[in-house]
Amino acid sequence: MRRAFEFSSTFRDSVIVKPKQVRLFIKPYCGWCHRAERWLKERGIHYDAIDVTADEEAYAEMIQLSGQELAPVIDVDGKVLADFGPEQLAEFWNRLEERHAGAAAR
Repeated sequence: MRRAFEFSSTFRDSVIVKPKQVRLFIKPYCGWCHRAERWLKERGIHYDAIDVTADEEAYAEMIQLSGQELAPVIDVDGKVLADFGPEQLAEFWNRLEERHAGAAAR
């Protein structure tokens, strides 16, 4: 079921965060991972999907970054969100935008 926040045109049209690197650690059979990828794609956010089931070093890095074995984990220029759904991803991205706007205003 898709929620209204997932299709907010004002949010999608006002993306101000221009991250240098967005990495999404995923497991291919993970439904939450598929939802996170869809959320990012719908907003035109470029990211690198890293399959932790196919890469032991990536799996170890995901655990080191997040402190857990659950996916998805997103790393946006060193800011990390772990084991999340689209609602938490939207909140995380909004916080990044607020920080970015505050830094740009200085």
